[in-house]
Amino acid sequence: MKLLPAAAILIVMPAVQDGLQCQVSSSPPDKWMEYVQELSQEAEDAERAEALYADLSYLSEHPFELNQVTAGELKRLPFLSDEHIEGLLSYRQRFGPFLTLYELKNIRALDFQAINLLLPFVYIGELPSDNIPLTLANLSRYGKNELQLRYDQCLQQKKGYATGKYLGEPFYHSLHYSYAFDDRLQAGFTGEKDAGEPLLNEHSKGYDYYSACLFLKDISHLKSLAVGDYKLSFGQGLTASHDFTPGRNSLVTQAERRTNGFRRHFSANEIDYFRGAAATLKYGQMEYSLFYSFRHMDAAVDSNNTFASFQTDGLHRTEREREKRYTVPVQTAGGNIRYASPDLCIGLTALSYSFGNRLMQPTPKPYNRFYFRGSNNTNIGIDYLIKRRGIKFYGETAVSRNAAIATLNALQLTPASYLSFLLLHRSYDRHYQALYGNAFSQNSTVQNEQGIYTGFQIVPFARWKLSAYADLFRFPWLKYGTDAPSSGKEYMVQADYAHNSNTTAYVRYKYKQKEKNGQAKGSPTASILPYAQQRIRLQFSYGVQPSLSFRTSVDGILYKEETQKAVKGFALAQSIGWKPTSLPVQADIYAAWFHTDDYNSRISSCEKHILYSFYTPSFYGKGIRLSVVVRWHITKHLSLSAKIACTGYADRETTGTDLEEISESEKTDIYTMLRWKF
Repeated sequence: MKLLPAAAILIVMPAVQDGLQCQVSSSPPDKWMEYVQELSQEAEDAERAEALYADLSYLSEHPFELNQVTAGELKRLPFLSDEHIEGLLSYRQRFGPFLTLYELKNIRALDFQAINLLLPFVYIGELPSDNIPLTLANLSRYGKNELQLRYDQCLQQKKGYATGKYLGEPFYHSLHYSYAFDDRLQAGFTGEKDAGEPLLNEHSKGYDYYSACLFLKDISHLKSLAVGDYKLSFGQGLTASHDFTPGRNSLVTQAERRTNGFRRHFSANEIDYFRGAAATLKYGQMEYSLFYSFRHMDAAVDSNNTFASFQTDGLHRTEREREKRYTVPVQTAGGNIRYASPDLCIGLTALSYSFGNRLMQPTPKPYNRFYFRGSNNTNIGIDYLIKRRGIKFYGETAVSRNAAIATLNALQLTPASYLSFLLLHRSYDRHYQALYGNAFSQNSTVQNEQGIYTGFQIVPFARWKLSAYADLFRFPWLKYGTDAPSSGKEYMVQADYAHNSNTTAYVRYKYKQKEKNGQAKGSPTASILPYAQQRIRLQFSYGVQPSLSFRTSVDGILYKEETQKAVKGFALAQSIGWKPTSLPVQADIYAAWFHTDDYNSRISSCEKHILYSFYTPSFYGKGIRLSVVVRWHITKHLSLSAKIACTGYADRETTGTDLEEISESEKTDIYTMLRWKF
């Protein structure tokens, strides 16, 4: 445990900052990054959370002018509720243009937390160049180019390289180029290889993954046009959505999907996107969308052209993984018609997809009896939203080709800016099948689930916020690892305190119970038995100087199966952010000590990463985690981000499993990104 002394010093550093705490008016730290990390841990959807992180990173680099920003643009920020947006726009309409960002504190609908999250995405100053004509001369003169080169590597040798099973080099590498002409024209190209995938050897002469996109928006009646790789989302996600699904904690104020339509796909995510063309035309309050996609996906296809499921990790390191690469052609086509007014929205979405001569045939098991089988399917959904004076009703009802129905409906009440209630019901038939479905659920698919969620959020005092929810659900059919219909429940309560923009704290308690296969003591037969998980988290963030900030967190977990002894986990973490105003560098240090009994009591890490990148690892066992991130602005147009992270374990001699195994008790990774803006 060579890291222990350094980590211990970092963890106790705030305790010796005697007398330094003071009220400061500097810009708050990157609260939105913490927001996405919290969402990722809650929803356990790292891939889509990374895409959300990349989108918000782009918007923070291209903020909105506060006196020109529209409701549609503000809705791209998931942490803003409708009440936040309406309050901001009403204030601007009533009192005229904002003269300073400090005026945000005068908007009653915006609390400290909302303001802290919003600040990186708005500015007051020169207006954007929306009225500049799209000509070749202007594209060359006003367009902004950006080139990113990234290199990551684990410093220890993994078993896959020692045995020769991994066919490629032991590093991750990506190249990304993007062009933007304000928000109306964007283009990009990405090449990427994962660690272990070949780049330049006898197995490959280039990147494993390529992506390119041209995206136009808001040009006369053309609301959007995507050529190449793109994402889409319509309704509440019962038919199709590439968006990140909000976690239960954030549902109370922002539950409905607001990003109807198409978006660029510029990330290295190899799964959640379409490849082809898509367009939306807008005439008054009507929108008409069409889309087409053709791409190949990974699967193990046998001699009969059948496969059980798609491979979704995007890894092609070994011969076996490369045999599954791009083996199933997937063709998708569809459209959407939408009417949208300030108080009423109605949309109709239809799509169809096919796998060519391939046939999806999961190995028959009782739990997968109602999984999709075949080579083509169709989904049709109707989504709706009605708003009036603090009352909002929204939802979607969808049907698949086999006539099975899935529906999600919610009623949100906001009697005052400081109080909000939500009641959400979902019922997903066990027969319902939607390859691209991605909606609110306890399952990983939109199928075989019924549930009722209720939650509230109240701001009883100026600096306090209280949130709570209860989610009761059942699975009418079997699941993997549960050989009978089952049920569960989840509760959460959280209290937030914001003393000012630099000093915040919260405490959160969560209880979750589900059921799985087991055998009660004294019973001769197996049955399904409950298991429960309790989590508590305390976090305190504070700034002691304009350039120095701290974040301290404590996590505890208790996991109990009915016939087993309870297991527990505990973690103490300290983050330090240093952002001097007189130097072109900034640094973030993270240190954590964790002690858990097993994998069921694992605890996630909330740490900074390099620019545009997102990382929330989980740890179990006994050990420490230490990471340092440095960002250096070499010139106005050139910057370098670098991170070194090390995890040391006290309860094992090796780390990782299978081909990822390392014959040491420590694992060290480096991450670098060079960015050139021109």
